[in-house]
Amino acid sequence: MSIKLNNKTLDTLPSQVVKPNYSSESLSPGIIHIGVGNFHRAHQAMYMHKLFNAGIAHDWAIRGAGIKSYDAAMRDKLKQQDWLTTVVELDDKNLTAQVTASMLDFIENDAATLIAALSESEIRIVSLTITEGGYFMDDKTGAFNLAHPEIQADIANVDTPSTVFGLIIAALKIRRAQNIPPFTVMSCDNIPHNGKVVQRVVNEMADAIDPELARWISANVTFPNSMVDCITPATSAQERERLTTLFGIEDLAPVFCEPFRQWVLEDNFVNGRPPLEAVGVEFVEDVAPFELMKLRILNGGHAAIAYPAALLNIVFVHDVMADPLISTYLKKLVREEIIPTLAPVPSVSFEDYFSIIESRFANPEIRDTVPRLCQDASNRLPKFILPIIAANIENNRDCKGLALVVALWCRLCFEGGNLDSDFTLDDPQAARLIVQATLAKDDASVFLQMNDIFGNLSNNDNFTKNFTFWLEMLWDVGTLATLEWYLK
Repeated sequence: MSIKLNNKTLDTLPSQVVKPNYSSESLSPGIIHIGVGNFHRAHQAMYMHKLFNAGIAHDWAIRGAGIKSYDAAMRDKLKQQDWLTTVVELDDKNLTAQVTASMLDFIENDAATLIAALSESEIRIVSLTITEGGYFMDDKTGAFNLAHPEIQADIANVDTPSTVFGLIIAALKIRRAQNIPPFTVMSCDNIPHNGKVVQRVVNEMADAIDPELARWISANVTFPNSMVDCITPATSAQERERLTTLFGIEDLAPVFCEPFRQWVLEDNFVNGRPPLEAVGVEFVEDVAPFELMKLRILNGGHAAIAYPAALLNIVFVHDVMADPLISTYLKKLVREEIIPTLAPVPSVSFEDYFSIIESRFANPEIRDTVPRLCQDASNRLPKFILPIIAANIENNRDCKGLALVVALWCRLCFEGGNLDSDFTLDDPQAARLIVQATLAKDDASVFLQMNDIFGNLSNNDNFTKNFTFWLEMLWDVGTLATLEWYLK
């Protein structure tokens, strides 16, 4: 018989479930986290849980918050189980489950209540996982969209904001007026230079509201950059049922994640911070080298394996890594064309890091899918692959392997328009991509002439030559034979 998760049932959970060795009564809040999704509870909340388990920093507990309808839905679920979460680590050798209690409560998601909570002096950090789209940034320019209707509405109604940044500014305004020290705003979203991004958004929006307040924020509030990493699949009914079957727990919102997690954090906190270095967080002066390493090896690696795998009808990423041809192709690409573009990272061996990435990709318990990796490639490729190509070209290095990655994507785009194929091209530009990929069958260069995606890459004769070579080969002999040729 299964046990519903809550404080009263903690002691009755099966012995193989690891329970917290602290109670909520021993904690006091120091952090408000906005966006209590799976990743937050697998990552930041887990690090805090480890601190509290070690008897450290009990004045840094988390209060959850959110402003969207799905935040309210998550609040309703977690409230029923006293804000507890079961975290299942998907180790392919031994699945483990532990209950975390690092979140004290979840603030009602209305503006007045949230602003009041954010204004409390005990809150010294406001952290965010609001996804890339939550920052109101232009995908092409990287600029903050100050003209967005939601942002303009908050500027016009300062005291009743509806955006995260309106709430933060309103709270900082109160703290300034009442001489309460400001909090640090800490983005935990998986976007480059996340601290700089949120700083730009807050400062520009504040300047439109009150230039004097904006100057105070600029002088007194800190926005540390961070790199976060932990593969955390979405939770479905299947995962909830699996939790009950394996561990006898009924949890309305469990988290399933890989055992690996990494957090590299700029040590830039205006009002104190918990000693997270005690539980494995890396505090550094500059996060950028770590960020670039992850973007190019992990995210670039994902793109590199996704397109040939999709053409070969492989569904799961772990099955891709079990294919010796694709895994060897990935090794060659990373070692010859990706790692050489990276500047040294303190205390990091790129070979060791890549080995960890390989084992993570190969973990069958994650059940990550190739279709997910293929999604939205017209936005992802310019972020994850094209900068690596540019770096190689700038240093006069050949990039035949990266040209092959782009050719594989082109061939896959054509497949998206093939009525005889089961492949669906999940991309906002799907219709256009299919047209261009079809034209590229006769003139490969046409595909590279989508300047909004590829910039001026079509002007590079060497890259165009390599791309054309691979695309023609893909059409002539297919994916397998082309990969074999690359490995010769």
